[in-house]
Amino acid sequence: MKHITFGDKSLLVGDDATDALLEYAAYLTSASQGVTVEMHAISSGGDEVTATFLLGPGVTMMAETAHTSLPEPDNTTALAYMKQAQTMPTVSSALETHHELAAWDYDDI
Repeated sequence: MKHITFGDKSLLVGDDATDALLEYAAYLTSASQGVTVEMHAISSGGDEVTATFLLGPGVTMMAETAHTSLPEPDNTTALAYMKQAQTMPTVSSALETHHELAAWDYDDI
C-alpha cells in the first residue's frame, strides 16, 4: 500500500490504485481538465473511508510507500474508470462513462 498525501490529509490506498490516480492526475493536467474521483481508502485513524479527489491542473499530490499488514481497499471501479477515461478522446466523454460506472455503485465493492 501507499500513503497518498493530498493537502493536509494522508490516506492509505493500494499500490495499483495509487499509481493509477497519479497517472490520471498527470493526464488531466496535460489536457487542462479537471474531474473528481472517488476511491476507497484507510484514514490515518485506521477507518475505512471513501475519499473524493479533485484532479486537474494546479492540484498537488504525492505518494509514498507504506508498510502495513492491513488489506488494500478495493478500488476496482475507480481503476476501471481511470483506465478507460485515459483512452477517451476528451474528458467529457470519460465523464459520461463515469456516470455509467457509477451505476455499479461503490457500495457494492
